[in-house]
Amino acid sequence: MTSSFYPPVRTLMGPGPSDVSPRVLSALARPTIGHLDPLFVDLMDQIKGLLQYAFQTANELTLPVSAPGSAGMEACFVNLVSPGDTVIVCQNGVFGGRMKENVERCGATAIMVEDAWGEPVSIDKVAAAFDQHPEASLLAFVHAETSTGVRSDAAALCALAADRGALSIVDCVTSLGGIEVLVDAWGADAVYSGTQKCLSCIPGISPVTFSPRAVERIRNRKHKVQSWFLDMQLIMGYWGGSTKRAYHHTAPVNDLYALHESLLMLQEEGLESAHRRHRHNHEALVAGLEAMGLAMVVAPEYRLPQLNLVRIPEGVDDALVRNALLREYDLEIGAGLGALAGKTWRIGLMGFASNERNVLYCLGALEAILAREGAPINAGRAIPAARAVFNR
Repeated sequence: MTSSFYPPVRTLMGPGPSDVSPRVLSALARPTIGHLDPLFVDLMDQIKGLLQYAFQTANELTLPVSAPGSAGMEACFVNLVSPGDTVIVCQNGVFGGRMKENVERCGATAIMVEDAWGEPVSIDKVAAAFDQHPEASLLAFVHAETSTGVRSDAAALCALAADRGALSIVDCVTSLGGIEVLVDAWGADAVYSGTQKCLSCIPGISPVTFSPRAVERIRNRKHKVQSWFLDMQLIMGYWGGSTKRAYHHTAPVNDLYALHESLLMLQEEGLESAHRRHRHNHEALVAGLEAMGLAMVVAPEYRLPQLNLVRIPEGVDDALVRNALLREYDLEIGAGLGALAGKTWRIGLMGFASNERNVLYCLGALEAILAREGAPINAGRAIPAARAVFNR
């Protein structure tokens, strides 16, 4: 007989979802009201303002898509890419490949600029791609590559696109709330994110924002957007500025309560404080891992503090360690992807999960299992090294 589902309490330190704050979980349980209720319309306006703060933008078209980050990605592409367009797509991990898929499904041509996994996007290679393809009207890249823990230079890439008369599409799924995202200062044209990473919210919503240049391009399209659900010209009628909203879809009301609460928490902490917290916890984690004898994959200047790519010691069984962490410690860390599968772990320190307790808990649990498996580590050094960072 099927019964109610009661999940265990896990510590989520993988690539997402991250731990959800009790405040956010509590917000989910508030009474459901209609998605066109005047009180809910007021809440929508508050969410929009809080998202503008998180994105650091004044863009009027800023809203949460009622679906996960992959739908936010698709929303940007289907609205801005038309059949016959040429789009320069940067790939230095899994998610650049998904951008390519979106471009091709829109009937456009993707010009790939590829960098090694674990390396940032090369500005010089992108400039060369524009030289070879002056007809390119869009540049797409991942700011914080979730599969590798690498940060690319969004400001330089957006500026390069603008200089070549192209719009930019930027994946900020893992970066929003964890490191600087400066949409207006970068001059980014379409940016999407997710709620389940550094915003400490539940999965299933994708914040997006479009610049006035992007909105103009959407309004001047000659082909219908191939997705009815993600057509921004239709969604604008529901998330627009007037008090009278046109019905488009039934918004996930309680999920948006949760998003509102998570954005309030971000505003209360302040962006600079949130970024500083992620960076400090990252430094302590790295100090502990390196003291244990483990190596980081990404060069320090390109590392994401919220997603740490760790090289698995020679002879250690990746899946065995991760399964032991989950079974014995209720602790989740992520596996490597693509060319890095079986060679790396991805340890997340995102949002509510980015705290001293989680850093020390992860180091202790990982050391215990590696020592038991006979891995070549320096036992007893990780936690003192991390504490030294916390105490300085």
